[in-house]
Amino acid sequence: MVYYKYDMVPNILILLLSIFFVSFNYLRPSHQNTPTLKNGLRMSSTKYRAIRAKQTPGTITVYQAYSPEIANPAIKAQAFVPPFSRTRMTWIKPSFLWMAYRSGWATKARQERVLAIEITHEGFEWALRHSCLSHHVPGEDSDQKEWQKKLRSSPVRIQWDPERDLSLRPLNYRSIQIGLSGEAVERYIDQWIVSITDVTETMHEIDGHLKNGRFDAAQGCLPKEEIYELPGDLQQALKMC
Repeated sequence: MVYYKYDMVPNILILLLSIFFVSFNYLRPSHQNTPTLKNGLRMSSTKYRAIRAKQTPGTITVYQAYSPEIANPAIKAQAFVPPFSRTRMTWIKPSFLWMAYRSGWATKARQERVLAIEITHEGFEWALRHSCLSHHVPGEDSDQKEWQKKLRSSPVRIQWDPERDLSLRPLNYRSIQIGLSGEAVERYIDQWIVSITDVTETMHEIDGHLKNGRFDAAQGCLPKEEIYELPGDLQQALKMC
């Protein structure tokens, strides 16, 4: 039998505790290299600013929420018609979950109907090329006077807001919102729109799944959104790189 001196006991305890904590940290699951998941789950390799959208080779889907008075005629005509106003700025959003956050899953007043609008790639990129960031960023933008001049003359405004997860909590990367006015609204209504689909029921279905704890079912209802690739000059202009 081995006998230890009393004053050696603290050192032995410290050694045993050190072995325990090293083993614990080595064996426990690490999220550092966890693969990126879509739509609000862990996104360790996600770019801070990127456009994520449902898309086809020729179109990209954006979302808008309206009252039934505007949504119903738009769905029927497959175009925005009165009482939709061409003279007001209108915001389009490629992120389904950001639209869900903004409209409260299509429950907020005058946002009870959520529309998925397919527009052409050409129209979408025209909007981006004729845009100005809605906020001046010191150190990233030109001087403030030049930015203000561009803001006044541009028919399109860009905002980068926090993307949302399935619980509508903010994430640590950004989603694009695009405000159209003047010429951009006219082009949007008359040239870019390919189809208008009511996705209000999908919003309500997902909300119902979440309220009943069916997270996987809610996840399965989300549209597939992928990175929308842009030319380097546009990425630079939009502060994406």
